[in-house]
Formats: sequence, C-alpha cells, structure tokens
Amino acid sequence: MDSTIAIYKGLKDIGIDFIVSVPCVNLSKLLNKINEDEDIIHVPVTREEEGIGICAGAYLGGKRPAILMQNSGLGNSINALKSLTELYEFPLIMVMSHRGTDGENICGQVPMGVSTPKILDAMNFKYFKPSNPEVTYDNICKSWDLSVEEGKPVSILLEIKYW
Repeated sequence: MDSTIAIYKGLKDIGIDFIVSVPCVNLSKLLNKINEDEDIIHVPVTREEEGIGICAGAYLGGKRPAILMQNSGLGNSINALKSLTELYEFPLIMVMSHRGTDGENICGQVPMGVSTPKILDAMNFKYFKPSNPEVTYDNICKSWDLSVEEGKPVSILLEIKYW
C-alpha cells in the first residue's frame, strides 16, 4: 500500500466525511482521490485558519472533519486552533505535508520544518510522524479517538522523504 492509499483508507475507516484542504503539491494524489469520493464533502480553501473554522462548523453539523495542508500553514492557524478547536474541544484531524525535513529541496521551507514539531509540542497537541504507509494507516486510525479524548486536534506529519 502506498502512502496516498494508506491515508485515504485510514480517513475512510475512521469515518472522516468532511475534508477541508489548502493546495499542496505533495498531497495532490490524495486530494484527487478525495474529490472522486462521493461520500466525502471536500471544501478547498485559501487560508488554513479559514479551514479550521469551517471544520468546526462541520463538526457542529454532525460531520467528522479533517484538514489537509502544508505544515507552513500551522503558523497561520495557531489562534484558530487554540481559541476555537481547543477551547470548545472540537476533534479535528490535521494531515500535514511536513516540508523542510530530509529530502526538501527548497531551503526556505527548512525553518518551519524544524519548528513544526516544537510548535505542536508548545501547543500541547499530539502528533504522529509515520515512517511508512502501514504506520501512516495505523496512526490515522488512532487519531480520531485521540482527538476526541484530548479535546484537541491531532496531526499526522508526512515527511517528504516518504512520498
């Protein structure tokens, strides 16, 4: 199973039925798969914090939301994540293309790549850094229940070298 299928299957198996996305070339195959699925509502957005708010509304409307984005968007969405999802304990799965790690060819991505786990730690948000498709699938399958239990978003950080 490749990474795209592992993520898609994991999201389906935990009942994710509402996905917001910010454009990301590393997630393009996954986004195409999601667009083909009539059981998943997919809402493309231009800013991550906008997507966080839409996911909160979707959860209140009975959906199980996830957001797909690059880790660079984490900085854009900190306030929405803390003052909306954490404050009101909305579960949310954040699947992030983790730019700026081993294999990155754009040096401007490295500072945020190094900082991403530290930011998530400082926010006291759980995250997984899977090393292969099978681990990715397992991590996604654990993420929804963990997010509900913690009352906070849970992230899956997908390093470029595994894509």
